[in-house]
Amino acid sequence: MTNNSTTRRNALRALAGAGAATLAAPHIASAAAHGTTWRIQTSWPGGAGLQIFKDWCATIQEKTGGELSFQPFGAGDVVGDFQLADAVKNGVLEAINPFTIYYQGIIPAATFMTSYPLGLRNPHEWDVFYYSLGGLEIARELFAAQGLHFVGPVHHGPNIIHSKVPIRSIDDFAGRKMRVPGGMVAEVFSEIGAETTVLPGSEIFPALEKGTIDVADYVGPAVNYALGFSQVTDYISMGPPGFMSLYQPVDLMDITVGKAAWDALSPEMQQFVEMETHVYSDMHHAAIQKADQEAWAKFEEDGTEVTRLSQDDVELMTEVAIPIWFKYANRDKNAARIFKIQLDYMMSGSLGYVRPEQIEGLELDL
Repeated sequence: MTNNSTTRRNALRALAGAGAATLAAPHIASAAAHGTTWRIQTSWPGGAGLQIFKDWCATIQEKTGGELSFQPFGAGDVVGDFQLADAVKNGVLEAINPFTIYYQGIIPAATFMTSYPLGLRNPHEWDVFYYSLGGLEIARELFAAQGLHFVGPVHHGPNIIHSKVPIRSIDDFAGRKMRVPGGMVAEVFSEIGAETTVLPGSEIFPALEKGTIDVADYVGPAVNYALGFSQVTDYISMGPPGFMSLYQPVDLMDITVGKAAWDALSPEMQQFVEMETHVYSDMHHAAIQKADQEAWAKFEEDGTEVTRLSQDDVELMTEVAIPIWFKYANRDKNAARIFKIQLDYMMSGSLGYVRPEQIEGLELDL
């Protein structure tokens, strides 16, 4: 391999158009002179995710007759990912499209505003939480205290695990040097014996290539293939059929706006942005999944083997995760308040993910 970084950049560019054609619209540069333009930055650094985001932004001017336009920026173009909230609070950006977990430094309850190990396991369950069980109202309350307006969640897809060795049960994680995003995910994998380390996405490929790590989680198949993961690993570890990822089954992003920018909109335009966030979430999720389907065929051609954990592994890992859920929820009153809603839902007849005996002796500090 002569130039890995160049290869990965080229692969990302090649992937960029995947699934985005249905979103095409006139570019932001032609916005009406007297309209409002929002500078909005996403956490996507490239590939299909960034292109889908840019194409959606380009539709806003036409849909509003020039009253509102979005000027899109990719990850790091204006500020770093962990400075996004400050950027909208300070007016450097009007709006952002980050991975929701990035807020947990300023809003501890954000840990439970996005996917966590063995928690809510399907996109529609998160929609139920946000739009029917009070999640949206709580999120907006907490974000307002930070000078932010949480417009709504945006679905991405599950994260997956790449490995140099086959992972056929949770026992196979024991002793493996594993890259994870930190937090609750790291604690769960540490509990089952993995030697976890936190690395930014840009450092995963070289760490796998050098053997610094054996196993790495990252986002979905399309982006991971473009980053060259099939060149440095032979296996992808998944949950049972229909359950791609036990540890981050629904990776959520969101649209968040600075309070001043939001308050400057008319009620009608605020409603439009709320509805457009629904549209973007649906189209973004579907287009990412389309790109993933194309990536699976490429992984297969490269000889990558998909291994699957069993339903017994799901039960065992749930037992490990439950006390860690409570530990994180009890760090913050609002986290506990949000988690209680989700726990009741997971224990209900609708889902049944958690049984009463599994939480015996565990209490929430509400």
